[in-house]
Amino acid sequence: MLAAVMLLLALARPVSAAPDGTSRRAEALKRLLEVFGIEDPPAPPAHVKQPPQYMVDLFNTVANADGVTKNPGVLEGNTVRSFLDKIHSEKMHFLFVLSSVTKNEKILAAELHLFRLWPRASDGPKRHHFCQVSVYQVLDKTRPEAPEGRKLLASRLLALQGSGWEVFAITQAVRDWAQDESSNQGLLVSVQSLGGGLPDPPGVRFASSRDHHESKKPMLVLFTDDGRRGASLPANAFPGRAPVLPAKMTVPKGSGPRSTRSLDRLQPCQRHPLSVDFEEIGWSGWIISPRGYNAYHCKGACPFPLGENMRPTNHATVQSIINALKLSEGVSSPCCVPDKLYSINLLYFDDDENVVLKQYDDMVAGSCGCH
Repeated sequence: MLAAVMLLLALARPVSAAPDGTSRRAEALKRLLEVFGIEDPPAPPAHVKQPPQYMVDLFNTVANADGVTKNPGVLEGNTVRSFLDKIHSEKMHFLFVLSSVTKNEKILAAELHLFRLWPRASDGPKRHHFCQVSVYQVLDKTRPEAPEGRKLLASRLLALQGSGWEVFAITQAVRDWAQDESSNQGLLVSVQSLGGGLPDPPGVRFASSRDHHESKKPMLVLFTDDGRRGASLPANAFPGRAPVLPAKMTVPKGSGPRSTRSLDRLQPCQRHPLSVDFEEIGWSGWIISPRGYNAYHCKGACPFPLGENMRPTNHATVQSIINALKLSEGVSSPCCVPDKLYSINLLYFDDDENVVLKQYDDMVAGSCGCH
């Protein structure tokens, strides 16, 4: 994977007019998209669009500024998708189009996020301090208010005074929609005052997708797992700088390419920066965060005898001995490779302009060793 990234970075810069240069760059970009599980890069949003604050906060909780996972275990699965209401109705009837969810994604949890508004002064005094909020799965969109046209998903009592986000679990309904797309008739939210038929209005109001700010619009949040798992170790203690490296070996002075190659061979195995810039690649229009990250790469010699600072495996130690003593023909010295890999997170707009948070394993070399 890192080799694909390195190839991309070499090709992302302007290339000569040679026909094979253009095709190699296109192939490199295609391979990198495969690493990120994307067939084609999504088009940037048609208009300037702010991602839901919930998704931004979730990204900042999970990842550092470079996108590297800092709090493993926060996400359930490796993908979080957010969907905005497509009906924009004055009534509390919401429809979320889930066409961007792939067939191989396992739905782990689904939540309806509604922003609760402060009661209006014009509502007047209330006879009760609480009201009941119910969320229904619509079974028949021609009569969603009828008992046989809806199915209760969640219900709770809310105090009349207050403001902020309310979250309702609706996992089973979304799983039904994923199995049969035609069954997706949306959700209906009902607010009823306590006391059965008293004339006072319910009091609790929620922001709608039609009349309120983007940051307060109703939202469906979907937690899924696409099964793409690697051997990444969670970077809960990921350092902000490179690990302490062994002292550099003394090298003879020289000049020119041959001297540079000799210098590289004499340097001990260690980690070096490898910048991945999404703007340079041409992806900055749809990736929200991060703007790029440091993948790092491993370079250097694994000379005999291998010390503990080379983090060698037992196999590498034996191989270095065989190579040094020339006990077997054609046995090379061990290679300098990543021995810890960390995951990164991307926050981006998909083809439907939904905001997605996705975690990718094995994307950052955490440290290097001789293997």
